[in-house]
Amino acid sequence: MQLTQDIIVRKVRKSRISEVDFSKLEFGKYTSDHMLVCDYYDGEWQTPQLVPFANLSLSPTTLALHYGQSVFEGMKAFRMKDGAINIFRTEKHYERLVKSLERMCMQVPPKEVFMEGLMELVKLDNAWVPGEAGASLYIRPFVFASEAKYGVKVADEYRFIIFSGPVGTYYAKPLRVKVEREFIRAAKGGTGYAKCAGNYGGAFYPTQLARENGFDQVLWTDARENKYIEESGTMNVMFVIDGKLITPALSDSILDGVTRDSLIQLAKERGVEVEERRISTDELESAFRNNLITEAFGAGTAAVVAPINLIHIDGVDYKLPFYTVNSLMNQLKQQLEDIRTGRVADVHGWNCKI
Repeated sequence: MQLTQDIIVRKVRKSRISEVDFSKLEFGKYTSDHMLVCDYYDGEWQTPQLVPFANLSLSPTTLALHYGQSVFEGMKAFRMKDGAINIFRTEKHYERLVKSLERMCMQVPPKEVFMEGLMELVKLDNAWVPGEAGASLYIRPFVFASEAKYGVKVADEYRFIIFSGPVGTYYAKPLRVKVEREFIRAAKGGTGYAKCAGNYGGAFYPTQLARENGFDQVLWTDARENKYIEESGTMNVMFVIDGKLITPALSDSILDGVTRDSLIQLAKERGVEVEERRISTDELESAFRNNLITEAFGAGTAAVVAPINLIHIDGVDYKLPFYTVNSLMNQLKQQLEDIRTGRVADVHGWNCKI
C-alpha cells in the first residue's frame, strides 16, 4: 500500500522556527509547524492529512471530554551524527498504542497511517529536529473520541493526531522521591498498563502533595498492600542493588516502557544481572541499611533516565551515593544515546532512519 501518495499535504505559509531558541529548550513549550490529522467515522478511517499546527474546534459534547476515551504515545526523533534523522523504536510504540486503544474500546489507526504519517510529518518538519547534545524532537501521537454526544457510550468517531516539538532535558537535577502509601496510580484489572489520559490526571493530586512537602515525585506502590514498588511518577523505576539491576516486573498496573525495555536489553548485553520482579519497601530499606543499593532512577521517553538521590520511606530519608559517569545508569544512557545518534551500530533494529 503506497499510502504516502494518499496523504493530503497543506504546508504553512511561514515557519515559526525562528521563534525558538534551540540553546534553551523548555520541555513541552514549542510545537513544530505541522501535524498529522486522520478521522474515523462511518465505520472507516478517512484520508490522513498533514496540515499546519492549529487549535481544534470541538463540540462541548465531545465524548472524550466527558468519559475519558483518550490515549497517547510519547516518542522521539534524533539528529544523527551524519545529519540524518532517526525515529526511535516505531514498531514498539505502535504495538503499545494498539494495546492501549484496545483496552479503552477505541478504534486503532491502521499501521500504514501511523508509520507513514509519522515519517512524512518528521520529513516535513525536519528542520525542527535539534542537533544540540541531549536535545531531540519529541513526538506525540494520540487518539481521542471525537463524536459529539453526551450519553455514556463507546464512541463511533475518533480523531488521530500526531504533533511534535523540540525538547531538551526533562529533569535538570536528581530527584527526591517519596514512597506513596495512601494514594495509588493503578490497580489489578485496571488501566495501569495503558497509556490513557486518566492515568496521568489521577496522579496529579498525590504528586502535588508530595511537592508541597519538598519532594519531586512519588514512588507508587501496589494497590492491594501498598508495599511493593511499581513506578516512579510517570516513569518506570530501576534500582541497582548488590550489583544487580532490579525493576518491577510488568503487570496490568505497570506501563510497558519502551526506554525500560531498551535499558534492560543493553544491561544484559553488558553482562549485568537483571531481575524483573516484585521489590518491597522492606527490601529497599534493608538495602539502604546494608549499603547494598548504589543507584535508583526513573526510565522513560521524556527523561530517558532520571537519577534519584533521595527516597523517603515512612518518615525516613534514605540517600543514594553520588552518581558518576561510570554509574550503570549513565553508562546505559550513553550507550542508548550512541545508538540513537548513529555513533555505534544499531544491532537491534531499533532505529527508523529517514
